Amino acid sequence: MSWEQTTIVLPAKSRGCHLITKEIEGRVAQLRTYSVGLANIFLQHTSASLTLNENADPDVRTDMEMALNTIAPEDLPYIHTYEGPDDMPGHLKSSLLGVSLNIPITNGRFNLGTWQGIYLCEHRDEATPRKVVVTLQGQKK
Repeated sequence: MSWEQTTIVLPAKSRGCHLITKEIEGRVAQLRTYSVGLANIFLQHTSASLTLNENADPDVRTDMEMALNTIAPEDLPYIHTYEGPDDMPGHLKSSLLGVSLNIPITNGRFNLGTWQGIYLCEHRDEATPRKVVVTLQGQKK
């Protein structure tokens, strides 16, 4: 069994949910060398998150942002406010969705369902580049 790990930096994205499957696949060349395995994708941040969801209709990403803003609105009486009104709601959204995914690898690709894609959900208005650690384990070709 082999293990590999790489850190990639995704450029800053606007607030909302962004499909990043191809971006990760393209930047983790080692993925193509595995016949079977598991990829752990870990976001090193507390005001953004990762999730799997619909990859075909961009309206899903818009609706996700709307629903997350309803669940964790900016106008609650938060105490943690010194980084701006979007910060504490961003922490809540990050905790709700999570910052890591485990995805099977089959024949050098993520073995996702037909309509599944990896989302980076950016919860801040003034985002920064985001670091993602990708750990691969499995049997090489």
